[in-house]
Amino acid sequence: MDPITVLIELGGVARYQTLMKRGVTRHRLSAAIASGTVDRVRIGWLALPTADTDIRRAASFGVVLSCVTLLRRRNVWTLPVPTPHVAIHPKGNLAGPTAAHVHWATPIVPRDPDVLEDRLVNALVIAATCQPYERGLAAWESAIRQQLVDTDTLRRLALPPDARRLLSDAKPFADAGGETIVSSRLRWTKLPMRRQAYVAGHPVDLLIGERLVVQIDGGHHVDAQRLIDNEHDARLRLMGYHVIRIGHWQIIDDWVTIEELILTAVAQGLHLARR
Repeated sequence: MDPITVLIELGGVARYQTLMKRGVTRHRLSAAIASGTVDRVRIGWLALPTADTDIRRAASFGVVLSCVTLLRRRNVWTLPVPTPHVAIHPKGNLAGPTAAHVHWATPIVPRDPDVLEDRLVNALVIAATCQPYERGLAAWESAIRQQLVDTDTLRRLALPPDARRLLSDAKPFADAGGETIVSSRLRWTKLPMRRQAYVAGHPVDLLIGERLVVQIDGGHHVDAQRLIDNEHDARLRLMGYHVIRIGHWQIIDDWVTIEELILTAVAQGLHLARR
């Protein structure tokens, strides 16, 4: 069996034992390594030169991609991080020094020894401890909304306290992490808030009270989407709603200003319907 063909089928990186089980002979594998078409990234692990860089590095250090790094690879909402987050069993040994953020964590769901990407559930559990509460909650809500995990199944797992809290608090309504963060930060006001409430034929990110709409722009709010948003905002105002539109990074970098705008609108009664 051709080692390159088998490696392609296995995602570009695989254990030596797995290649042998797939029918690759030592002779053909040695020839592929000698020719440079297959790399030995670590004792017992082989990879194609074109394989995913993060996966190759995980194999070389004896870890799995996990936490926010794995979540981003699965399109779960997280903020960017400067270094990859990886995981290894508490009794495991790193194959060498690494600049990655290493989580020494016992997986909730066992990890297949051939896999270099953690299970999504394990990554969510690690993120629950690694990330601040609101960012962890945003990640959990993102995974739940996309139906990447099942809440009933999660409740039956032996989750640690931080993960159990996020599962209890998570709601499947947030379209993006910014909505989770804003509603979490405003919870102290005790104001009625609804996420993804349908008004004038479209969902709004956050409806506070009866008439105050908070819309959160992400990176996709450009060109055609911007025109749709502007038209919807205009229709909302004609119907008596007050609209505050903010950018995602304003929430992260300038929350004081955003909170003042929202609370001033509330103080003026703009969240109340006119009788």
